[in-house]
Amino acid sequence: MADFVRSSGILLHPTSLPGPYGIGDLGPQAYRWVDFLSRAGCALWQVLPLGPTGYGDSPYQCFSAFAGNPYLISPDLLVQAGWLTAEDLAELPAFPAERVDFGAVIPFKLALLARAFSRFQEHATVQQHAAVEAFHRAQGDWLEDYALFMALKQVHDGRPWVAWDAPLRRRDPAALQQFAARHRRLVEQQIFWQYLFFDQWRALRAYARQKGVRIIGDLPIFVAHDSADVWQRPGLFWLDEEGYPTVVAGVPPDYFSPTGQRWGNPLYRWERHAEEGYAWWLARFRTLLEQVDFVRLDHFRGFAACWEVPAGEETAVNGRWVSGPGAAFFEAVRQALGDLPLIAEDLGEITPDVISLRERFGLPGMKILVFAFDGNPHNPFLPHNFVPRCVVYTGTHDNDTVVAWYQAADEGARDFARRYLATDGREIAWDFLRAAWASVAVFAIAQMQDVLGLDNRARMNYPSRLGGNWEWRMRALPGDDIAQRLKEINGLYGRLA
Repeated sequence: MADFVRSSGILLHPTSLPGPYGIGDLGPQAYRWVDFLSRAGCALWQVLPLGPTGYGDSPYQCFSAFAGNPYLISPDLLVQAGWLTAEDLAELPAFPAERVDFGAVIPFKLALLARAFSRFQEHATVQQHAAVEAFHRAQGDWLEDYALFMALKQVHDGRPWVAWDAPLRRRDPAALQQFAARHRRLVEQQIFWQYLFFDQWRALRAYARQKGVRIIGDLPIFVAHDSADVWQRPGLFWLDEEGYPTVVAGVPPDYFSPTGQRWGNPLYRWERHAEEGYAWWLARFRTLLEQVDFVRLDHFRGFAACWEVPAGEETAVNGRWVSGPGAAFFEAVRQALGDLPLIAEDLGEITPDVISLRERFGLPGMKILVFAFDGNPHNPFLPHNFVPRCVVYTGTHDNDTVVAWYQAADEGARDFARRYLATDGREIAWDFLRAAWASVAVFAIAQMQDVLGLDNRARMNYPSRLGGNWEWRMRALPGDDIAQRLKEINGLYGRLA
């Protein structure tokens, strides 16, 4: 397991960082967060996908698989760079401290970013213009189309690309050229915003490395239908002549949902990807690995087989399993890019072909402690059943927090957990942390919510719920008492950075 060294870390999306601007960002608080991880002896910071969020504010439904989220751009750093002034930030809306109010944050941030772009156009030096142009050239494979896509959405009042006029929907070259000429300012604004995001993220990542902290990123297997990716390359997806999906992704009915989950993402025409040597995927990996040190492969089982749902179905009940690209995909990735530092999100309905694929390429899988305590000593999520080649989590963004799990569990599960962990349950979240850290798993990761011992008022996402997700924020960064407590268990269990 090249690059995988026994260590620990925290799962915290940047949107959850504290600060005065309604949403966490890549500014001063992010640097203080890295300082906290360093003091705590934690070598890993795990984030969710960093793309520009669209429907439902989900980082798993982005307008691009390559672009960065402009809402994460730090206003404070824009002041330092000269693109905003202190006066621009003098009067702030009364944002809630413990959640992101996306309805209020989005127009506020976009107005600030538009002001920053105006200042750039008016006052940028030759060197500053050259820096943006160099970024544009370096990211040209995706950036121009993304900027054009977002400008088109802006002119069309946010409507999805399938609702645009046919020449624009079908990417008629003359129509696109005419639009780009007429709305060049909007296109260049999007390019500038991406420059800001990548510049701020690059500096933050460099600081993290300097502090001994590496970043685990997240690569969603599927992309949103209303995205620059699908609009730019419709032939890579199962779409009809008008651009609508014919089949969509989901998961079958299970214990948690009797109708399954109909995600709605278009499915890949894997044979087309194979004909192109998986070039689109290789570009995704290259772009993400410029931003992070490890990559969590979301819905890994979809590379073996995925649940295909006819687009006209309202639920996922009437779906079927269809084969994914399998080993040929990972062989192509390995041949082009070498052995990548990938973590397989191997949760859900895992069949022997999924295990075989993961094992063939030596990828660490995931273990979730809130799934462990059903009373069965052979449960694969119990620490004594782990192998070193895995990553253990107290829970993930899609789960109850540990405290909420304990509150809702039946007494049999709680009793088993107490006996297994040798605890009275008064600090159940930290009991889970100790079990994760003490295990043989190469990486041990806790949600920040579990480090803070919070209940489901701090839960990040309910997969079957529309709205109200992705909102949790910390009021303030954790103090030295928590840093020292983490450092203690990092030292005890050989995970000290």
